[in-house]
Amino acid sequence: MSVASFMGMKAENRKIVMVTSYDYPTAAIADAVGVDSILVGDSYGMVILGYENTIPVTVEELLPVCRAVRRGATHPLLIGDMPFMSFQVSPEEAVRTAGRFVKEGGVEAVKIEGGSEASKTVQSISRIGIPVLGHIGVTPQTATLHGGYRIQGRNADSRDKLVADAKSLEEAGVFGIVLEMITEEVARVITETVSVPTIGIGSGRFCDGQVLVLHDIIGLYPNFAPKFAKRYTDVAAMIRQALQNFAADVRNGVFPEEQHVFRMEEDRRAKLDSKRKI
Repeated sequence: MSVASFMGMKAENRKIVMVTSYDYPTAAIADAVGVDSILVGDSYGMVILGYENTIPVTVEELLPVCRAVRRGATHPLLIGDMPFMSFQVSPEEAVRTAGRFVKEGGVEAVKIEGGSEASKTVQSISRIGIPVLGHIGVTPQTATLHGGYRIQGRNADSRDKLVADAKSLEEAGVFGIVLEMITEEVARVITETVSVPTIGIGSGRFCDGQVLVLHDIIGLYPNFAPKFAKRYTDVAAMIRQALQNFAADVRNGVFPEEQHVFRMEEDRRAKLDSKRKI
């Protein structure tokens, strides 16, 4: 999946499937399923590292994750999420950081939070050939600093600001825009206004694609379940049951069983078999 192919899906009226991934095994599964794009989100800090929010996440923490996901997934468009204060200081620093994500992380694009205020940064990164995915609506890196997560687009002023932000990002050169927790009506207006794909998360049915955190999809994040996330299975319950069974087997002397142990005679026979083959 190239950036051009990703953008072309909007014109072809084909819905875009994007998920997060933070490791090799889940990336390999997502690749086999055929998702269109994988985002290595700064939500890694909350979901995997247990941070309270995404603010503490660093570039150094995300780059190894990007590399692991890249090793697991070769088909989807891989996007690295630039964390808080990795691009806000100056366009020059943002370009250097984006370059690290591509060069050291193996991603094909980066994601930046922010509307019109981020346009100059987006333009600087895009000009050197690194594709940028925009992100407006609820932007988690700053939402926690402004009193929490609040639905965007509830009134005319908010609608006009969001549409203006989307247009500004489009003009700056983004290849797509994530719309997070925006009212369905406004998300539809934005989707119909801009020429680049919109990827919704909690923004209704009319976006060009959808993204969810993989751990929300499979029920592996115990802290909370967002209203907009659909849980397709409960992996946490499966893991809990498996561990309970393991602990019971160990304590009752049931595990390991005969088929789980090695014997000296078996080891000698294996060596003899090896010599015979030679």
